Amino acid sequence: MATAALAVVAAAVPVAAPSLTSVGTPQVAAGSRAMWLWSRAEAAEVVPWAAAHGVTEIFAYVETDVASTPQLARLKEIRKRAGAVGIRLIALNGEPGWVNDPAAAVAWRRAVTATGLFAGLHVDVEPHVLPGWEANRSTIGARYVSMLDKLRTGATLPIEADVAFWYGEVTVTGGRNLATETLKRVDAVTVMSYRDTATGANSMYAVSRDWLARGATAGKKVRLGAETAPLPDCAYCSFAEEGATILGAELARLDVAAARDRAYNGISIQHYASWRALHA
Repeated sequence: MATAALAVVAAAVPVAAPSLTSVGTPQVAAGSRAMWLWSRAEAAEVVPWAAAHGVTEIFAYVETDVASTPQLARLKEIRKRAGAVGIRLIALNGEPGWVNDPAAAVAWRRAVTATGLFAGLHVDVEPHVLPGWEANRSTIGARYVSMLDKLRTGATLPIEADVAFWYGEVTVTGGRNLATETLKRVDAVTVMSYRDTATGANSMYAVSRDWLARGATAGKKVRLGAETAPLPDCAYCSFAEEGATILGAELARLDVAAARDRAYNGISIQHYASWRALHA
């Protein structure tokens, strides 16, 4: 979570927006929200709060041993309450180590699918935090793509992946583009577009334009991610200082700016505990 966010911040230079023609009608309702839930907060606490804040999908962290631990009862209750108010429950997990151990990713997929509780899978693997990434982007990126191949083989639930906004700048083994290859293997992505402004230079929208363009071409959906946890090394990457009122206003502006991008699929907010703790 925090490590992942800081890894994205490492590429915190303004990104030039590629040309993108937005055509057609909006494919996502304005205000559509998803939320990462990394904590073990109880259903009675999480679901009413999420519903009150317009959340339509919860990415709930699930361990591979879900069937043999107390977490199963808690997740069943979340699913029951979420379903009653129209919120979809998505299984969340992911470790950088999955890049070198894809069998672990497959074991997780099988375990969470077997519960029958989830409408999809959300993976937060982030190969760019592995040691040696800077020197071996091509090789590590290719291993990540291979892991996604294994994860999706036999999958019966849609798969969405968290991605750094700059993956389009990375070439993996064989001269392939990391962003393009990722989109071939998942049903949707969430861009870790962690900025504290919706539009303008170095904003959530600006750093995500490449993914929105690629998603439109590939026919895949693209969410944009907002960070709410404090990031001491990058204050402009989180809404922790700005607070809930400004967060809401900026995300509404983002909905307007991106509404006619065919791939746009709303906004994911990182994450429940820090979002709830924001000052007004």
